[in-house]
Amino acid sequence: MKIKCKDLSYEEVMKLPRAEHKDPKRPSGFYRKLVQTLSRGELKKVHFTFENHGMERLGAEEPCLILMNHSSFIDLKIAETIFKDRPLNIICTSDGFVGKEGLLRNIGCVPTQKFVSDTTLIKDMVYCLRTLKDSVLLFPEASYSFDGTATPLPQSLGKCLKLLKVPVVMVRTHGAFLRDPLYNGLQVRDVPVSADVTYLLSPEEIAAKPVEELNDILREAFTFDNWEEQRRLGIKVREPFRADGLNRVLFQCAHCGLLGQMKGSGTRISCGGCGTEWELMEDGDLYRIPTEAEKASRAEEPETEMFFSLKKEFRSVPEWYAWERKKVREEILADQYRLEIPVEIRMMVDMKSIYHVGEGTLVHTPKGFHLTGCDGKLDYRQAPEESYGLYADYYWYEIGDMICIGNRDALYYCFPKNGEDVVARTRMAAEEMYQIALSKKHNLGG
Repeated sequence: MKIKCKDLSYEEVMKLPRAEHKDPKRPSGFYRKLVQTLSRGELKKVHFTFENHGMERLGAEEPCLILMNHSSFIDLKIAETIFKDRPLNIICTSDGFVGKEGLLRNIGCVPTQKFVSDTTLIKDMVYCLRTLKDSVLLFPEASYSFDGTATPLPQSLGKCLKLLKVPVVMVRTHGAFLRDPLYNGLQVRDVPVSADVTYLLSPEEIAAKPVEELNDILREAFTFDNWEEQRRLGIKVREPFRADGLNRVLFQCAHCGLLGQMKGSGTRISCGGCGTEWELMEDGDLYRIPTEAEKASRAEEPETEMFFSLKKEFRSVPEWYAWERKKVREEILADQYRLEIPVEIRMMVDMKSIYHVGEGTLVHTPKGFHLTGCDGKLDYRQAPEESYGLYADYYWYEIGDMICIGNRDALYYCFPKNGEDVVARTRMAAEEMYQIALSKKHNLGG
Protein backbone atom coordinates (compact mmCIF):
# COMPACT_ATOMS: atom_id res chain seq x y z
CA MET A 1 0.00 0.00 0.00
CA LYS A 2 1.32 3.44 -0.93
CA ILE A 3 0.50 6.94 0.27
CA LYS A 4 0.04 10.25 -1.55
CA CYS A 5 3.21 12.38 -1.31
CA LYS A 6 4.09 15.84 -2.54
CA ASP A 7 7.29 17.93 -2.58
CA LEU A 8 6.96 21.27 -0.78
CA SER A 9 9.33 23.49 1.14
CA TYR A 10 9.17 23.54 4.93
CA GLU A 11 7.90 27.13 4.85
CA GLU A 12 5.10 26.23 2.43
CA VAL A 13 4.00 23.30 4.58
CA MET A 14 3.93 25.38 7.75
CA LYS A 15 1.63 27.89 6.03
CA LEU A 16 -0.93 25.23 5.07
CA PRO A 17 -4.21 25.21 7.01
CA ARG A 18 -4.45 22.34 9.48
CA ALA A 19 -7.09 19.66 9.09
CA GLU A 20 -10.34 20.59 10.80
CA HIS A 21 -11.82 18.25 13.33
CA LYS A 22 -14.90 16.34 12.18
CA ASP A 23 -17.30 14.34 14.30
CA PRO A 24 -17.16 10.58 13.70
CA LYS A 25 -19.72 9.07 11.34
CA ARG A 26 -21.81 5.97 11.78
CA PRO A 27 -20.31 3.45 9.33
CA SER A 28 -22.06 3.05 6.01
CA GLY A 29 -23.69 -0.35 5.67
CA PHE A 30 -22.71 -0.45 2.02
CA TYR A 31 -19.01 0.24 2.60
CA ARG A 32 -18.80 -2.12 5.56
CA LYS A 33 -20.37 -4.87 3.49
CA LEU A 34 -17.86 -4.12 0.75
CA VAL A 35 -14.92 -4.41 3.18
CA GLN A 36 -16.30 -7.67 4.56
CA THR A 37 -16.76 -9.06 1.04
CA LEU A 38 -13.22 -8.08 0.03
CA SER A 39 -11.86 -9.67 3.21
CA ARG A 40 -13.40 -13.09 2.60
CA GLY A 41 -10.80 -14.29 0.13
CA GLU A 42 -7.83 -13.65 2.41
CA LEU A 43 -9.57 -14.93 5.53
CA LYS A 44 -10.61 -18.09 3.69
CA LYS A 45 -7.02 -18.59 2.59
CA VAL A 46 -5.80 -18.51 6.20
CA HIS A 47 -8.69 -20.75 7.35
CA PHE A 48 -9.85 -18.04 9.75
CA THR A 49 -12.01 -19.07 12.69
CA PHE A 50 -12.88 -17.41 15.98
CA GLU A 51 -14.30 -18.44 19.35
CA ASN A 52 -16.48 -16.39 21.69
CA HIS A 53 -15.91 -16.45 25.44
CA GLY A 54 -18.61 -14.95 27.64
CA MET A 55 -19.96 -12.84 24.79
CA GLU A 56 -23.53 -13.79 25.71
CA ARG A 57 -23.14 -11.12 28.42
CA LEU A 58 -23.06 -8.40 25.76
CA GLY A 59 -26.40 -7.15 24.49
CA ALA A 60 -27.01 -7.37 20.75
CA GLU A 61 -27.32 -3.60 20.45
CA GLU A 62 -25.15 -2.64 23.43
CA PRO A 63 -22.18 -0.42 22.47
CA CYS A 64 -18.85 -1.65 23.80
CA LEU A 65 -15.13 -0.89 23.68
CA ILE A 66 -13.25 -3.53 21.71
CA LEU A 67 -9.53 -3.85 22.45
CA MET A 68 -7.44 -5.82 19.98
CA ASN A 69 -3.78 -6.73 19.74
CA HIS A 70 -2.03 -5.44 16.61
CA SER A 71 0.05 -7.79 14.45
CA SER A 72 -0.54 -6.98 10.79
CA PHE A 73 -2.97 -5.40 8.33
CA ILE A 74 -5.21 -8.48 8.43
CA ASP A 75 -6.37 -7.34 11.90
CA LEU A 76 -8.87 -4.89 10.37
CA LYS A 77 -10.33 -7.60 8.17
CA ILE A 78 -10.66 -9.87 11.17
CA ALA A 79 -12.45 -7.20 13.21
CA GLU A 80 -14.88 -6.32 10.42
CA THR A 81 -15.73 -10.01 10.02
CA ILE A 82 -16.17 -10.81 13.72
CA PHE A 83 -18.35 -7.74 14.35
CA LYS A 84 -20.13 -7.65 11.00
CA ASP A 85 -23.54 -7.29 12.68
CA ARG A 86 -22.44 -4.57 15.12
CA PRO A 87 -22.04 -0.88 14.12
CA LEU A 88 -18.34 -0.22 14.59
CA ASN A 89 -16.09 2.83 14.65
CA ILE A 90 -12.40 2.03 14.26
CA ILE A 91 -9.65 4.22 15.73
CA CYS A 92 -6.99 4.58 13.02
CA THR A 93 -3.71 6.42 12.58
CA SER A 94 -4.28 9.80 10.95
CA ASP A 95 -1.84 9.19 8.08
CA GLY A 96 -4.07 6.35 6.92
CA PHE A 97 -6.62 9.02 5.95
CA VAL A 98 -4.25 10.80 3.55
CA GLY A 99 -5.82 10.79 0.10
CA LYS A 100 -8.78 8.64 1.16
CA GLU A 101 -10.46 10.50 3.99
CA GLY A 102 -13.98 10.19 2.59
CA LEU A 103 -13.72 6.41 2.17
CA LEU A 104 -12.35 5.79 5.66
CA ARG A 105 -14.91 8.02 7.34
CA ASN A 106 -17.70 6.17 5.51
CA ILE A 107 -16.29 2.88 6.81
CA GLY A 108 -16.49 4.36 10.30
CA CYS A 109 -12.82 5.10 10.93
CA VAL A 110 -11.80 7.82 13.38
CA PRO A 111 -8.35 9.44 12.96
CA THR A 112 -5.83 9.92 15.74
CA GLN A 113 -2.12 10.71 15.96
CA LYS A 114 -0.09 7.84 17.38
CA PHE A 115 1.68 8.53 20.67
CA VAL A 116 0.56 12.17 20.69
CA SER A 117 -1.50 13.42 23.64
CA ASP A 118 -4.97 13.92 22.19
CA THR A 119 -7.97 14.72 24.38
CA THR A 120 -10.03 15.01 21.19
CA LEU A 121 -9.80 11.25 20.73
CA ILE A 122 -11.57 10.61 24.05
CA LYS A 123 -14.32 13.03 23.05
CA ASP A 124 -14.66 11.23 19.71
CA MET A 125 -14.91 7.84 21.42
CA VAL A 126 -17.59 9.15 23.79
CA TYR A 127 -19.46 10.57 20.79
CA CYS A 128 -19.33 7.19 19.01
CA LEU A 129 -20.56 5.27 22.05
CA ARG A 130 -23.22 7.62 23.38
CA THR A 131 -24.45 9.64 20.41
CA LEU A 132 -24.01 7.23 17.51
CA LYS A 133 -24.59 4.18 19.74
CA ASP A 134 -21.72 2.43 17.96
CA SER A 135 -19.06 0.17 19.41
CA VAL A 136 -15.45 1.38 19.22
CA LEU A 137 -12.46 -0.70 18.13
CA LEU A 138 -9.14 0.40 19.60
CA PHE A 139 -5.65 -1.03 19.16
CA PRO A 140 -4.22 0.14 22.51
CA GLU A 141 -0.67 -0.90 21.58
CA ALA A 142 -0.95 1.72 18.81
CA SER A 143 1.80 0.08 16.70
CA TYR A 144 2.46 -3.34 15.26
CA SER A 145 4.54 -5.67 17.42
CA PHE A 146 8.19 -5.81 16.28
CA ASP A 147 9.22 -8.97 18.14
CA GLY A 148 5.91 -10.83 18.38
CA THR A 149 5.18 -9.85 21.98
CA ALA A 150 2.97 -7.11 23.41
CA THR A 151 4.11 -3.49 23.20
CA PRO A 152 3.57 -1.09 26.15
CA LEU A 153 0.06 0.10 26.91
CA PRO A 154 -0.72 3.69 27.91
CA GLN A 155 -1.04 4.27 31.66
CA SER A 156 -4.20 6.25 30.96
CA LEU A 157 -6.10 3.24 29.60
CA GLY A 158 -7.65 2.34 32.96
CA LYS A 159 -8.88 5.92 33.39
CA CYS A 160 -10.32 5.75 29.88
CA LEU A 161 -12.42 2.70 30.82
CA LYS A 162 -13.75 4.58 33.85
CA LEU A 163 -14.77 7.49 31.65
CA LEU A 164 -16.42 5.47 28.88
CA LYS A 165 -18.49 3.28 31.23
CA VAL A 166 -19.19 0.56 28.64
CA PRO A 167 -18.39 -3.17 28.46
CA VAL A 168 -14.87 -4.08 27.33
CA VAL A 169 -14.28 -6.88 24.83
CA MET A 170 -10.84 -8.31 24.07
CA VAL A 171 -9.85 -9.75 20.69
CA ARG A 172 -6.64 -11.77 20.73
CA THR A 173 -5.42 -13.04 17.37
CA HIS A 174 -3.38 -16.18 16.82
CA GLY A 175 -1.16 -16.67 13.78
CA ALA A 176 -1.53 -13.13 12.40
CA PHE A 177 2.01 -12.18 13.45
CA LEU A 178 3.56 -15.44 12.23
CA ARG A 179 1.80 -15.06 8.91
CA ASP A 180 3.03 -11.52 8.25
CA PRO A 181 5.64 -10.21 10.72
CA LEU A 182 6.49 -6.60 10.07
CA TYR A 183 10.24 -7.22 9.73
CA ASN A 184 9.77 -9.68 6.86
CA GLY A 185 9.01 -7.05 4.21
CA LEU A 186 5.39 -7.90 3.34
CA GLN A 187 6.28 -11.52 2.52
CA VAL A 188 3.28 -13.56 3.63
CA ARG A 189 3.70 -17.05 5.09
CA ASP A 190 1.34 -20.04 4.99
CA VAL A 191 0.04 -19.91 8.56
CA PRO A 192 -3.56 -20.37 9.78
CA VAL A 193 -5.11 -17.42 11.63
CA SER A 194 -7.72 -17.48 14.38
CA ALA A 195 -8.99 -15.27 17.20
CA ASP A 196 -10.46 -15.43 20.68
CA VAL A 197 -13.19 -12.90 21.46
CA THR A 198 -13.62 -12.43 25.21
CA TYR A 199 -16.02 -10.36 27.30
CA LEU A 200 -13.38 -8.86 29.57
CA LEU A 201 -15.10 -6.33 31.85
CA SER A 202 -18.64 -5.15 32.53
CA PRO A 203 -19.48 -1.50 33.34
CA GLU A 204 -20.21 -2.59 36.92
CA GLU A 205 -16.81 -4.29 37.26
CA ILE A 206 -15.08 -1.23 35.83
CA ALA A 207 -16.86 1.05 38.30
CA ALA A 208 -15.95 -1.20 41.26
CA LYS A 209 -12.23 -1.58 40.49
CA PRO A 210 -9.48 1.03 40.99
CA VAL A 211 -7.59 2.28 37.94
CA GLU A 212 -4.44 0.37 38.92
CA GLU A 213 -6.32 -2.94 39.00
CA LEU A 214 -7.94 -2.22 35.63
CA ASN A 215 -4.49 -1.54 34.16
CA ASP A 216 -3.22 -4.82 35.64
CA ILE A 217 -6.12 -6.71 34.01
CA LEU A 218 -5.39 -5.08 30.66
CA ARG A 219 -1.67 -5.82 30.91
CA GLU A 220 -2.43 -9.45 31.66
CA ALA A 221 -4.79 -9.63 28.68
CA PHE A 222 -2.08 -8.17 26.45
CA THR A 223 0.69 -10.48 27.64
CA PHE A 224 1.60 -12.93 24.90
CA ASP A 225 4.50 -14.40 22.95
CA ASN A 226 3.69 -15.46 19.39
CA TRP A 227 6.94 -17.43 19.08
CA GLU A 228 6.25 -19.44 22.23
CA GLU A 229 2.73 -20.08 20.96
CA GLN A 230 4.22 -21.28 17.67
CA ARG A 231 6.36 -23.86 19.47
CA ARG A 232 3.55 -24.94 21.78
CA LEU A 233 1.10 -25.49 18.91
CA GLY A 234 3.69 -27.07 16.64
CA ILE A 235 3.26 -24.48 13.87
CA LYS A 236 5.92 -24.76 11.17
CA VAL A 237 6.99 -21.76 9.10
CA ARG A 238 8.74 -23.44 6.20
CA GLU A 239 9.16 -20.45 3.88
CA PRO A 240 12.81 -20.02 2.82
CA PHE A 241 12.61 -16.25 3.44
CA ARG A 242 11.53 -16.44 7.08
CA ALA A 243 14.66 -14.62 8.33
CA ASP A 244 14.69 -11.91 5.63
CA GLY A 245 14.92 -8.55 7.40
CA LEU A 246 15.22 -10.11 10.87
CA ASN A 247 18.15 -7.75 11.43
CA ARG A 248 15.55 -4.99 11.81
CA VAL A 249 14.60 -6.62 15.12
CA LEU A 250 17.87 -8.33 16.09
CA PHE A 251 20.14 -5.37 15.37
CA GLN A 252 22.87 -6.15 17.92
CA CYS A 253 25.08 -9.22 17.68
CA ALA A 254 24.49 -11.52 20.64
CA HIS A 255 28.02 -12.93 20.24
CA CYS A 256 30.30 -9.89 19.86
CA GLY A 257 27.90 -7.05 20.75
CA LEU A 258 28.38 -5.01 17.57
CA LEU A 259 25.51 -2.75 16.50
CA GLY A 260 24.22 -2.43 12.96
CA GLN A 261 26.21 -5.32 11.50
CA MET A 262 23.47 -7.94 11.46
CA LYS A 263 21.98 -9.29 8.23
CA GLY A 264 18.90 -11.47 7.99
CA SER A 265 18.57 -13.40 4.76
CA GLY A 266 16.88 -16.65 3.82
CA THR A 267 16.64 -18.73 6.97
CA ARG A 268 19.69 -17.28 8.74
CA ILE A 269 20.81 -14.12 10.47
CA SER A 270 24.52 -13.35 10.70
CA CYS A 271 26.93 -10.74 12.04
CA GLY A 272 29.14 -8.93 9.53
CA GLY A 273 31.64 -8.20 12.29
CA CYS A 274 32.45 -11.57 13.86
CA GLY A 275 30.83 -13.81 11.25
CA THR A 276 28.62 -15.67 13.72
CA GLU A 277 25.45 -17.15 12.18
CA TRP A 278 22.13 -18.26 13.58
CA GLU A 279 19.47 -20.41 11.94
CA LEU A 280 15.80 -19.47 12.39
CA MET A 281 14.24 -22.90 12.55
CA GLU A 282 10.81 -23.84 11.21
CA ASP A 283 9.45 -23.98 14.77
CA GLY A 284 10.71 -20.45 15.56
CA ASP A 285 13.74 -21.48 17.60
CA LEU A 286 17.10 -19.80 17.05
CA TYR A 287 20.23 -21.96 16.82
CA ARG A 288 23.76 -20.63 16.58
CA ILE A 289 25.70 -22.38 13.84
CA PRO A 290 29.01 -23.81 15.12
CA THR A 291 32.14 -22.28 13.60
CA GLU A 292 34.55 -24.45 11.64
CA ALA A 293 36.89 -24.42 14.63
CA GLU A 294 34.10 -25.62 16.91
CA LYS A 295 33.20 -28.34 14.44
CA ALA A 296 36.81 -29.48 14.24
CA SER A 297 37.09 -29.66 18.03
CA ARG A 298 34.08 -31.95 18.06
CA ALA A 299 35.05 -33.96 15.01
CA GLU A 300 34.31 -37.21 16.74
CA GLU A 301 30.95 -36.06 18.11
CA PRO A 302 28.00 -36.30 15.72
CA GLU A 303 26.32 -32.96 15.03
CA THR A 304 23.02 -33.96 16.48
CA GLU A 305 20.19 -31.60 17.35
CA MET A 306 21.45 -31.71 20.94
CA PHE A 307 24.86 -30.47 19.76
CA PHE A 308 23.29 -27.56 17.95
CA SER A 309 21.04 -26.76 20.90
CA LEU A 310 24.13 -26.34 23.08
CA LYS A 311 25.28 -23.63 20.70
CA LYS A 312 22.26 -21.39 20.84
CA GLU A 313 22.61 -18.19 22.82
CA PHE A 314 18.98 -17.19 22.80
CA ARG A 315 16.11 -19.58 22.34
CA SER A 316 13.88 -17.10 20.60
CA VAL A 317 13.59 -13.70 18.98
CA PRO A 318 11.83 -12.17 22.04
CA GLU A 319 14.64 -13.33 24.35
CA TRP A 320 17.25 -11.69 22.11
CA TYR A 321 15.08 -8.56 21.77
CA ALA A 322 14.70 -8.35 25.57
CA TRP A 323 18.50 -8.51 25.91
CA GLU A 324 18.83 -5.65 23.43
CA ARG A 325 16.31 -3.65 25.45
CA LYS A 326 18.30 -4.29 28.63
CA LYS A 327 21.48 -3.04 26.96
CA VAL A 328 19.70 0.11 25.76
CA ARG A 329 18.30 0.79 29.23
CA GLU A 330 21.79 0.41 30.75
CA GLU A 331 23.14 2.94 28.24
CA ILE A 332 20.36 5.40 29.07
CA LEU A 333 20.91 5.12 32.81
CA ALA A 334 24.66 5.62 32.29
CA ASP A 335 23.93 8.63 30.06
CA GLN A 336 25.76 6.88 27.21
CA TYR A 337 22.88 6.31 24.80
CA ARG A 338 22.99 8.47 21.67
CA LEU A 339 21.57 8.29 18.16
CA GLU A 340 22.58 10.80 15.52
CA ILE A 341 21.65 10.06 11.92
CA PRO A 342 20.99 11.90 8.68
CA VAL A 343 17.35 11.59 7.62
CA GLU A 344 14.95 12.40 4.83
CA ILE A 345 12.05 14.38 6.32
CA ARG A 346 8.38 14.20 5.39
CA MET A 347 5.60 15.98 7.23
CA MET A 348 1.89 15.62 7.83
CA VAL A 349 -0.22 18.67 8.68
CA ASP A 350 -3.46 17.75 6.90
CA MET A 351 -5.12 14.75 5.27
CA LYS A 352 -4.42 15.79 1.70
CA SER A 353 -0.83 14.60 1.38
CA ILE A 354 2.42 13.67 3.07
CA TYR A 355 4.89 16.46 2.28
CA HIS A 356 8.53 15.81 1.46
CA VAL A 357 10.33 18.87 2.86
CA GLY A 358 14.00 17.94 2.61
CA GLU A 359 16.82 16.54 4.72
CA GLY A 360 18.04 16.93 8.27
CA THR A 361 19.58 15.29 11.31
CA LEU A 362 17.77 13.34 14.00
CA VAL A 363 19.43 13.18 17.42
CA HIS A 364 18.12 11.03 20.27
CA THR A 365 19.64 11.12 23.77
CA PRO A 366 18.34 10.66 27.33
CA LYS A 367 17.13 14.25 27.00
CA GLY A 368 14.79 13.27 24.15
CA PHE A 369 14.59 13.92 20.42
CA HIS A 370 16.05 16.85 18.52
CA LEU A 371 15.29 17.16 14.81
CA THR A 372 16.94 19.85 12.70
CA GLY A 373 17.00 20.39 8.95
CA CYS A 374 15.47 22.07 5.92
CA ASP A 375 18.41 24.49 5.64
CA GLY A 376 18.17 25.47 9.30
CA LYS A 377 14.47 26.31 9.24
CA LEU A 378 13.31 23.20 11.12
CA ASP A 379 14.22 22.83 14.79
CA TYR A 380 11.97 20.52 16.82
CA ARG A 381 12.54 19.02 20.27
CA GLN A 382 10.54 16.35 22.08
CA ALA A 383 11.16 15.41 25.72
CA PRO A 384 11.11 11.74 26.85
CA GLU A 385 8.07 12.22 29.10
CA GLU A 386 5.91 13.55 26.25
CA SER A 387 5.04 10.07 24.95
CA TYR A 388 4.97 6.53 26.39
CA GLY A 389 6.00 5.09 23.01
CA LEU A 390 7.26 5.91 19.55
CA TYR A 391 5.58 5.63 16.18
CA ALA A 392 8.12 3.64 14.20
CA ASP A 393 7.63 1.35 11.26
CA TYR A 394 9.41 -0.79 8.68
CA TYR A 395 8.97 -0.07 4.97
CA TRP A 396 6.32 2.55 5.81
CA TYR A 397 3.88 2.82 2.88
CA GLU A 398 6.61 1.24 0.72
CA ILE A 399 8.88 4.28 1.26
CA GLY A 400 11.31 2.97 3.88
CA ASP A 401 11.94 2.33 7.56
CA MET A 402 10.67 5.29 9.56
CA ILE A 403 10.70 7.09 12.91
CA CYS A 404 7.90 9.59 13.56
CA ILE A 405 7.87 12.35 16.16
CA GLY A 406 5.75 15.47 16.47
CA ASN A 407 2.70 17.03 18.06
CA ARG A 408 -0.84 18.03 17.14
CA ASP A 409 0.50 20.83 14.94
CA ALA A 410 2.74 18.66 12.74
CA LEU A 411 4.13 15.14 12.48
CA TYR A 412 7.70 14.58 11.26
CA TYR A 413 8.42 11.30 9.49
CA CYS A 414 12.17 10.63 9.53
CA PHE A 415 13.69 8.09 7.14
CA PRO A 416 17.29 7.11 8.01
CA LYS A 417 19.61 7.69 5.04
CA ASN A 418 22.50 5.48 6.11
CA GLY A 419 20.62 2.19 5.90
CA GLU A 420 21.39 1.24 9.51
CA ASP A 421 18.84 -0.69 11.55
CA VAL A 422 18.04 2.00 14.12
CA VAL A 423 14.23 1.93 14.16
CA ALA A 424 13.68 -0.82 16.76
CA ARG A 425 16.50 0.42 19.00
CA THR A 426 15.12 3.95 18.92
CA ARG A 427 11.61 2.78 19.74
CA MET A 428 12.72 0.71 22.72
CA ALA A 429 14.92 3.61 23.90
CA ALA A 430 11.95 6.00 23.78
CA GLU A 431 9.84 3.50 25.74
CA GLU A 432 12.56 3.04 28.37
CA MET A 433 13.17 6.79 28.71
CA TYR A 434 9.48 7.33 29.36
CA GLN A 435 9.41 4.65 32.06
CA ILE A 436 12.54 6.09 33.69
CA ALA A 437 11.02 9.59 33.64
CA LEU A 438 7.77 8.21 35.09
CA SER A 439 9.67 6.42 37.84
CA LYS A 440 11.60 9.56 38.75
CA LYS A 441 8.36 11.56 38.90
CA HIS A 442 6.76 8.93 41.12
CA ASN A 443 9.76 8.82 43.48
CA LEU A 444 9.63 12.62 43.77
CA GLY A 445 5.97 12.42 44.64
CA GLY A 446 4.88 14.09 41.39
